[in-house]
Amino acid sequence: MSVPVYRRKDAPVEARVEDLLSRMTLEEKVAQLGSVGPKEILDDEGNLDLEKAKEAMPHGIGQIARIAGASGLFPKKAAEASNQVQKYLLTQTRLGIPALIHEECLSGLMSPGGSVYPQSIGMASSFEPELMERVTTEVRKQMRSIGTHLGLSPVVDIARDFRWGRVEETFGEDPYLVASMATAYARGLQGDDLREGVVATLKHFAGHGVSEGGRNHAPVNVPPRELRETHIFPYEAAIRTARVRSVMNAYHSIDGIPCASSRELLTDILRGELGFEGIVVSDYYSIRLLHEDHLVAADLREAGVMALSAGLDVECPTIECYGEKLVSAVRDGLISEAVIDNAVRRHLKLKFELGLFDDIFVEPDRVELVFETKEQRELAREAARKSIVLLKNENNLLPLAKNIKRLAVIGPNANSTRSVQGDYTYDAHVDPLEDTIKVVTVLEGIKAKVSPETEVRYAQGCTIMGESCDGFAEAVQCAQESDLAVVVIGGKSGLSGLIRREEGVSAVDFNQQGLVTEPDGESHDRADLELTGVQEELVKAVYATGTPTVVVLINGRPLSIQWIAENIPAILEAWLPGEEAGTAVADVLFGDYNPGGKLPVSIPKAVGQQPVHYNRLKMSKSRKYISMDTEPLYPFGFGLSYTTFSFGDLKLSAKEIAPADGITISCRITNTGERAGEEVVQLYVRDNLASRARPIKELKGFKRIYLEPGETKNVRFRLHTDQLAFLDVAGNWVVEPGEFTVMVGSSSEHIHLSDSFTVTGLRQVPLARKFFSEVEVE
Repeated sequence: MSVPVYRRKDAPVEARVEDLLSRMTLEEKVAQLGSVGPKEILDDEGNLDLEKAKEAMPHGIGQIARIAGASGLFPKKAAEASNQVQKYLLTQTRLGIPALIHEECLSGLMSPGGSVYPQSIGMASSFEPELMERVTTEVRKQMRSIGTHLGLSPVVDIARDFRWGRVEETFGEDPYLVASMATAYARGLQGDDLREGVVATLKHFAGHGVSEGGRNHAPVNVPPRELRETHIFPYEAAIRTARVRSVMNAYHSIDGIPCASSRELLTDILRGELGFEGIVVSDYYSIRLLHEDHLVAADLREAGVMALSAGLDVECPTIECYGEKLVSAVRDGLISEAVIDNAVRRHLKLKFELGLFDDIFVEPDRVELVFETKEQRELAREAARKSIVLLKNENNLLPLAKNIKRLAVIGPNANSTRSVQGDYTYDAHVDPLEDTIKVVTVLEGIKAKVSPETEVRYAQGCTIMGESCDGFAEAVQCAQESDLAVVVIGGKSGLSGLIRREEGVSAVDFNQQGLVTEPDGESHDRADLELTGVQEELVKAVYATGTPTVVVLINGRPLSIQWIAENIPAILEAWLPGEEAGTAVADVLFGDYNPGGKLPVSIPKAVGQQPVHYNRLKMSKSRKYISMDTEPLYPFGFGLSYTTFSFGDLKLSAKEIAPADGITISCRITNTGERAGEEVVQLYVRDNLASRARPIKELKGFKRIYLEPGETKNVRFRLHTDQLAFLDVAGNWVVEPGEFTVMVGSSSEHIHLSDSFTVTGLRQVPLARKFFSEVEVE
């Protein structure tokens, strides 16, 4: 008997796909568009339950949803379960089509034992895409070792309303920075050879970060040009430059059309304009929401027909609207089988590209070799250190001396392992009784750093959200009897209601009942940006003792901290630094590491200033409020160092360029202080006169550089005219003639050098254009 083409490793992928598709029944095709979770197929010990599997996957299955993250299985057991599932599909279904297994991996594999790196907003603060790629390279190793093939990350939403609970999952407010980090994320996760890689999923397509009132799932009101230029730009850049193979739809609607049923978004724009060739997976339960929330589908079957017709290929995490409902819809003439075939074809192609038909099993006994290795812990520490932003350092209070005699460590986040992790880590998402990995608290990091003679005293002071001040007296006494106080405050991230939902209480009901235990993360949208509970009062009480005070912020979103900024002499923004949090914070506090992180967002003085992003239009930036101006408390790109830097010798390779050319912009950066340190050189451009109102400045390049004391380096940016393009009134990408101002600085508001050049003609730019500047350092 001859071997079917789809089983032949030497056959072209397209031929294998078409051969397999031609052999499939309608039921088998539809099965490839669905997913099941571990509870539907595994027993309580994490082994395949044959009867459950036969019921859940009679015709095979497209994807397995979070076999580790949704089951609580540790890596070796998860690998064994993956093998059991694949063996069943290969031997017990007619065509033996393997499943594609997906997991969450925003800041590391979201499963017990998975390494926890800084949350995305912290990684963005590093302004170092190369570091992001190194992190996801390690994440890939862990995921692939347990049989995972697709990661439901990164989040590439633009964050401009900080009330939204998911700001921490983003790379910030700027499209260029978001695109740079997302592209690096995808390159690291997918690797050079997809047969050894994990597919990255860009989410949430599109505009999810600017919903009404900062409320998750709420409608998005954004005009078509802004949608493409700002919110779709990072998707296009990552798709075209990193060949990302998966995209996830958003929950919201735009102009009354839910994203899950928008053919304009999921087919015309995503595939037609952006050149996307991969699969579109549904955000969890988003298809059924077409019926339940958006009220555009009469029932679940109609919701499934609408989503698939729009271009949504795979339903996750379980089958509710696809499956038998799609089979009956085809037979009733509600949808063509050709539409089914197109979605199946895309999914099968990805499975072949991943090598699932040729090498599906993993080695459980070798899994532990790639989990929590020494190198991964060191990388987690490096990433955490590079994510920390020094916001204030009055009179050079920092760094601290390690032989300080008495040190007070105060605050609800000082000795917490849970609060230093983002909402899409396993411990924060599921909230188990005990941590599944070793997490270093700030208190532990400080104790390990100081001299043996230093007395470290600790007082919690208050909780994150509670109103009790009963702990203030102990905290004040602790500060009074110390030479310096480090107050560690902020937030705590999680997905409230996840466990309670299993008990029959929805996340919304859980929140409305006042049982929320975390102020940050998904489903935790806020009407204010103040520190929760009595944390600010705790800081004021410690400050009133007269003891020099340092504030360390552990939080998932930019908070309004104006009183702290005006009164506390030293402030560190540590975001959600992950498993090596305490070590990294202590490294910065005591000068073993010179902070060089920069803000990926503009921090507002008050919630009412939003949106306060740096690249607003001139008119919106200059009009003031009655009670305050429109300037942020801290601008985008801002961050201090323990040393100083000077910028000079700005040179442009030309004063006039043709509309299809580029220009080289160079400058010299010198460390003028006494410590080695890192500076992020930031390139901004302004179109001085255009046919459409344009931002007052836009980030077009950046580079983090390391300099020894007295050292000078030359930084050269190669700026492409493609990067100057925008959508004209007719909807075409164009570069217009005219003058452009070049600005080089250490933040969006701290511009040290500027010059201008002129583009001499008009050019319509193709869709496949240049997205990033090239940077050289010497």
